[in-house]
Amino acid sequence: MSIFDDEQATFEVVVNHEEQFSIWPADREVPAGWRKAGKTGKRAECLQYIEEVWTDMRPLSLRKQMEADAAAAKVPS
Repeated sequence: MSIFDDEQATFEVVVNHEEQFSIWPADREVPAGWRKAGKTGKRAECLQYIEEVWTDMRPLSLRKQMEADAAAAKVPS
């Protein structure tokens, strides 16, 4: 069984530079490119937290590009 399937293991919620969330075992070093999001708990608790805070699944770079495109479309020519 994988640690990620263990309902009793303690996890950290982690987030990357694109503001995408995941869980990571609390007793392991956070992988490069990820940082702790401030939530630690059992698997179900962490997944519930992610469901509550990660409301826009689009990567940050895509959201920024879409905002720039929308702003450019509003500029009168």
